Amino acid sequence: MPRPKAAVAVLTVLGALVAAGCTTDKPAATTPPAAPAASAQGSGTGAQSKFFVQADFDAQLAMRSQPPEGPVDRPWEQAIAPKMTDTARYKKDGPYHLCFSNAAVNNPWRQVGWKTMQAEVGLHEEIGKFTALDAEGKDDKQISDIAELQAKGCDALIVSPNTTATLTPAVTAACGKVPVIVFDRGVETDCPVTFIKPIGGYAFGADAAEFLAAKVPAGGKVLALRILPGVDVLETRWSAAKVIFDRSRVQVVGVEFTDGDAARTKSIVSDYIQRHGRIDGVWMDAGATAVAAVEAFEDAGLPVPPINGEDQQDFLQKWKDAGLTAVAPTYPTYQWRTPVIAALRILKGEEVPETWNLPQPKVTAENLSSYLKPNMPPLHYALCGCEELPGFPETWGGRKG
Repeated sequence: MPRPKAAVAVLTVLGALVAAGCTTDKPAATTPPAAPAASAQGSGTGAQSKFFVQADFDAQLAMRSQPPEGPVDRPWEQAIAPKMTDTARYKKDGPYHLCFSNAAVNNPWRQVGWKTMQAEVGLHEEIGKFTALDAEGKDDKQISDIAELQAKGCDALIVSPNTTATLTPAVTAACGKVPVIVFDRGVETDCPVTFIKPIGGYAFGADAAEFLAAKVPAGGKVLALRILPGVDVLETRWSAAKVIFDRSRVQVVGVEFTDGDAARTKSIVSDYIQRHGRIDGVWMDAGATAVAAVEAFEDAGLPVPPINGEDQQDFLQKWKDAGLTAVAPTYPTYQWRTPVIAALRILKGEEVPETWNLPQPKVTAENLSSYLKPNMPPLHYALCGCEELPGFPETWGGRKG
């Protein structure tokens, strides 16, 4: 399987904020049996994802301990074990017209990232025009958007795919006409000039699962909450967690899709508490609804079990206030700066990493205070890399002081 690839001018963003979701690459959600067993097949985790690649799993877990190359104070420019690719054939004079096909701005993580990307664009005088189209979480619209952008005279095209397999043909077609930069989510082609991502979904999923496997007692019941199927970075988060849980002595009593909806998340957790009497740990493939999961235990008058969230401020604040046993793997929103930087380097004929693996820190009890930002709104992500950008903190909804 090929490796996955990842304002100066007034820009029009088409679409509105909608509930997280996609229209393709969607398998049915499963609720595994509650009975524990020693084997992987009987662990309650179900079958392994078709997205799982053992070599990629091993590589990402190894990268967690590898020091990145690049400026110490600019992690969005750093790279772990980069293999550089020549871009001399794309060199041209500016000013440049950059285009961006965005999967969506339908959750807080994407909203923070989108603001960060726009601020990065504003730093570069050589960007004469920046055109962005929002696919609103719809594969068919993003396929149309990518075709539309190819007709607008873009010097480089940035793509954050809605889903992996379905967007691959559209990205492949675009590669023949314009240098393409893929980030955040991948596609099943190596034609983009660079694919930008933090270490990846395997590292995120393993960080959370390892924490729970260590904190939940043998035989303890773990509920796994997922948001979307068919997106490589989310599929690999769960497939990594499955490997860890299959090796552990915990029971995975449910694997449920929440659609990234807080009310649905709370309802699912409440149902499992009623069904099983207790839940001893909660694993999540994304942390935007982690507070809702916590509240389900509080509403039931139960202690909150070990849980993972993300670097979203409401979860970090809840963690501190409630004294949670928690960890927060991250998928840093500072990665939204990197595609703009990469596009400019490519158009200047400078080398870029073929796969640009960014650092992926983890929030723990020991460093929680350094990521908690009381002046920022609840849905802000700590690893935005935006603190020194023009307009911070107000553009991101924060207040000075």
